[in-house]
Amino acid sequence: MVGEAALSRQQAEAVKLALTEKIVVLTGGPGVGKTTVTRAIVDLFESSGCTVLLASPTGRASKRLSEVTGRDAKTIHRLLEIDPVAWEFRRNEERPLECDVVIVDEASMLDIELMWALVRAVPDSGRLILVGDVDQLPSVGPGLVLRDLIASKGVPMARLTEIFRQDRESQIVMNAYRVNEGKAPHFNTPARAGDDCTLVSEADQERIVERTVQLVGQDLPREGFQPQDIQVLTPMNKRALGTVRLNAVLQEALNPARPGRPEVTRGEKTIREGDRIVQTVNNYAKNVFNGDVGTVVSVDPAASTVTVQFYDEAAWYEYDELDELELAYALTVHKAQGSEYPAVVLVNHTSQYIMLQRNLLYTGLTRAKKKCVVVGNRQAVWTAVRNNRPARRYTRLRELVTN
Repeated sequence: MVGEAALSRQQAEAVKLALTEKIVVLTGGPGVGKTTVTRAIVDLFESSGCTVLLASPTGRASKRLSEVTGRDAKTIHRLLEIDPVAWEFRRNEERPLECDVVIVDEASMLDIELMWALVRAVPDSGRLILVGDVDQLPSVGPGLVLRDLIASKGVPMARLTEIFRQDRESQIVMNAYRVNEGKAPHFNTPARAGDDCTLVSEADQERIVERTVQLVGQDLPREGFQPQDIQVLTPMNKRALGTVRLNAVLQEALNPARPGRPEVTRGEKTIREGDRIVQTVNNYAKNVFNGDVGTVVSVDPAASTVTVQFYDEAAWYEYDELDELELAYALTVHKAQGSEYPAVVLVNHTSQYIMLQRNLLYTGLTRAKKKCVVVGNRQAVWTAVRNNRPARRYTRLRELVTN
């Protein structure tokens, strides 16, 4: 169990707030110990005989939550027992969750509809703890749930701000804070051995594609990263540096066609055994959701099916269902939200000016745990830092909570 001595004063105050309030928001940037506080909260509630349920909006985020807490964690859809036929949650105010505490990680990804369903299912006697970084990108769905709850000042909140020593030594962490403060990130020129956040400066788009392939296929593996540990992120799907083009090039480099290996082509998309795949829509019948990433383990031309391993379970797709899947060697930063990867290659170029925003760059940097390589030009990085005007969303949650 995480004891009081293991916590800073700020962290201990956050734990105390969670133990005494019915609903609490825990927020803070990278390196401030949100995971440590979450583990302490779980330990203390369980030691008191309470039943604690853990959840996250996406499958990858729930898997990470399970790993860092040592407890079972589910997606919110699975926690609320989605009915794939009726498209309704079986858990609601009439059949609430059987627990004393619900803890939701990556709460910045909660949209208003999922939050409404979650609140309905928390028992009247239960507590709800929302953990997330409010400075990341907002949810893909409608609303600004976490930001509105904090701005309302009607919900008890603990904001962790103390960056711990080992994280103050991380260039990834410190550059993320610089970006969030409107300052340009610092990259050593030339890069030094041991740097965990570097810039590969390229202005030509084709050279950026070539350097991205080289980083994923050669440079980062030489530093000890396995191919499955490396994720390419980019702001957009289309254009020369979008996910569609990068995925095609990376697939050919990392998982090329081989004689005797089955594959299936649908339109311009080819799927092979061994490919990294992302689910693009919620599929309640298969129990897989938008953003879930898996690996193709088999392509069966005789049965016209593709089998994808997602985390701890497999899903089977008929060929006419393959529009739900896309290659995932490269993902948009939005798709990667809620996930962490040992190494990230972050494409950032002025040709993507429409999407160059501070919170997108901040979110992309903080997806990396051990290494982040930004590939692009400094002008694009500085454009993103200066653009702190994300698209506005009009909601009434803040006013409703305040009233």
